[in-house]
Amino acid sequence: MDNKDAEKLFFIPFNTGGHWLLLAINPIREIVYYLDSLGNDWTTYPDMKVLIDTVLQAFRAQRDIQTSRRGANSITWIKVACPQQRNQIDCGYFMLRFMRDTLALGRLKIPTNYFEEFKCAFYTKDQVDEIKEEWCQFMIELNVCS
Repeated sequence: MDNKDAEKLFFIPFNTGGHWLLLAINPIREIVYYLDSLGNDWTTYPDMKVLIDTVLQAFRAQRDIQTSRRGANSITWIKVACPQQRNQIDCGYFMLRFMRDTLALGRLKIPTNYFEEFKCAFYTKDQVDEIKEEWCQFMIELNVCS
């Protein structure tokens, strides 16, 4: 990071071994936004939480931030009530859509109840197809499929 004190949101697509979910991390504020289209809590994936907490603690150490013993565990995990998938195969597209929605709004915080502009219980087939088409177009432009 060129400016290590500038607030940024980093996206970590995470595969649990059969399911994609999205972590959006603000390392300066030590906030992890957890977006899971199956609605699971992050405690379902304890290894993921340990890994991300360790990365944030290393980031803190790199920035030479002194914390009290109590402050050492100050990483905040926020479960976002995001749209839920209705099948067992669209998790990757949902994760991409969460990332796309966040980038489209250009915000550093994700509301607990998701963004009002994109709030819904489920994405429609058209909304999922839209992200599939955008992803295909992106891959074609990169000449990945040639």
